[in-house]
Amino acid sequence: MILSRVSHCSSLKIRGPPQLTDSFIAVLEKDANERAENRRQNKTLANALKDLGNEAFAKGDYETAIQHYSEGIEKLKDMQVLYTNRAQVKKYENALSDCEWALKCDKRFVKAYVHMGKAHLGMKNYEEVSPAYKILKFVSIYLTGYLDQVDLQEKKDIQEQKALQDLEAGVEDAVLIAQLLTKRSKTEQSPLYYSGGIQFLVRAIKDCTAQTLFRTSNGFSIIGDNCIINRILISKQADTVEADLCLSILFLWEVICIGNEQNQHVLISHPNVNSQILALLTSDVPEIQNRTLDFINVYSTTEKGRHLLLKHFNPSRLFERLTRCVTLKDVRASAAMEILDSLTKEETLRSYFRTNFSSEILPSFTSLLENRSLALVYMKECIAIMGHLTEDAVIRRHIAGSLEFWDSCLLILEECNSPALGEGNRDILAVILGLMFNLLLEANSEIKERGVDISRRCLFLLSSKDGVILTRSVGILSRVLPQCNAAVELSVQEGIVKKLIKLLKVGGKKTSLYAIKVLAVCTKEDTQARREVFKHDKNFGTLVNLLRSKDEITVGNTALCLGNCFDLPGAASALLQSDILKLLLTHAGGNSSRLSVQQNAAIALGKLCSAEPRYVSNQK
Repeated sequence: MILSRVSHCSSLKIRGPPQLTDSFIAVLEKDANERAENRRQNKTLANALKDLGNEAFAKGDYETAIQHYSEGIEKLKDMQVLYTNRAQVKKYENALSDCEWALKCDKRFVKAYVHMGKAHLGMKNYEEVSPAYKILKFVSIYLTGYLDQVDLQEKKDIQEQKALQDLEAGVEDAVLIAQLLTKRSKTEQSPLYYSGGIQFLVRAIKDCTAQTLFRTSNGFSIIGDNCIINRILISKQADTVEADLCLSILFLWEVICIGNEQNQHVLISHPNVNSQILALLTSDVPEIQNRTLDFINVYSTTEKGRHLLLKHFNPSRLFERLTRCVTLKDVRASAAMEILDSLTKEETLRSYFRTNFSSEILPSFTSLLENRSLALVYMKECIAIMGHLTEDAVIRRHIAGSLEFWDSCLLILEECNSPALGEGNRDILAVILGLMFNLLLEANSEIKERGVDISRRCLFLLSSKDGVILTRSVGILSRVLPQCNAAVELSVQEGIVKKLIKLLKVGGKKTSLYAIKVLAVCTKEDTQARREVFKHDKNFGTLVNLLRSKDEITVGNTALCLGNCFDLPGAASALLQSDILKLLLTHAGGNSSRLSVQQNAAIALGKLCSAEPRYVSNQK
């Protein structure tokens, strides 16, 4: 039955689609062109209305801005930026609607998620904020600030709600804080009046709720805008009563900010605080300086606190004040150094240093290194901080380009160059050598100018029995000598070759790496150095053994050094009984991955065979 129906159907004539006439096609094309032209015109009008809306928004005329954005949407309903721009000036509920429309136009539109999150934040729908932002994890750096704002705002609201409940319930400490602040709002009172009241206030602030009550009760403005208090905080505080007021204020700042990010932000953002803190750091009263450092430490011990410090303070001025405190011979030095160490690890500060280090920061550190009264432990920490900073190439160039800083380093080396080093001096010597080694990654005229002096200090240290000092001294020489021919000449005259051969016989891997490089530089530049290698390394046994090293840089410099020495009469012949030919052929033939190693081995091989034809005959 099925087959017969198929057969019947196959006899029917299947008609194709109706043939489109030229006139019909022309009508379609005309319609498409008109639609495209209308869209182009509408897009132009929509962009113009968007710009007008933006201008009104910038002036604070939000009603006009909404009108322009809405008119733009009427012209082009799928222009998502008009929805998100309008969302910024609408009430939160309406803003959410606009963001949803923007996402219907483009579900990947970043601004829609951002403003949706802001709207939820404003409505205190915290459970909806994070999902709105976390959808965009691929732009996490862009949204980090918003997510932090969400957490801070939620925490702030919870704290303020609890503080208000305590105040309305008549909790004793809450009522006391409000009363004390009301009394302190009186102006033109004596310093003693303010000092006593603030001390009572400090004792009343025992927890986060009390800290929040201080903020919500207008405490920051009551204290921060007081003319009497402001005047005293930026004075030298020679008067005992005024000094007590300063100490009370600092103690208050500390207790209201510990563990409270919102209070930290509000306080440090106050326009007077910056100048007050800088003035208090140079107070004539040691206790005030100490308390100021304790307060700054509240910020420096957390990442967000450090960001606040670096945002609201001029880093150069802050560092200059802190380095002054480091020179003091009590707990102030320790506190200041701890803050400096924390701040210098921040990328924000390093970014600032890249353009301002030479003129604004380096002089302060140079002065510290030159301060002979500075305690050894702080000298060591100061050098260590400089060492961390040299990990940044731009900052390293600033430091390496300062003759004054090099002179400070040389002075420390000279003072520590004693055969009977104390443990403290030994530590200073180790860290200053490490710092110099890092700086010598640079090549500049300043290093060349001080090359002889640097080499002279390090040559003395080649007799050290301390492995760290010995290795760093040789490492410095390996970076100085290639930049300074005069330093090569000095080193050879001072008997460096004999010392290096000795090190190569017994030294560790890293020491040998640096030592063979120095030897390669010396033999390349100085004939006397070649003679001494031939003299002190009998039959080049030590150097030939280094060709078997697994470290290719060591092998390459060894081949270079041997090639330099093969110019000497009899040098090549001294190796006839060794496997030098096989070793050089192996390295020159591609066994090494580094092209420079292959080249050095090939050059040494060529010189070997030229100087002693029997190598060629033996090979045949």
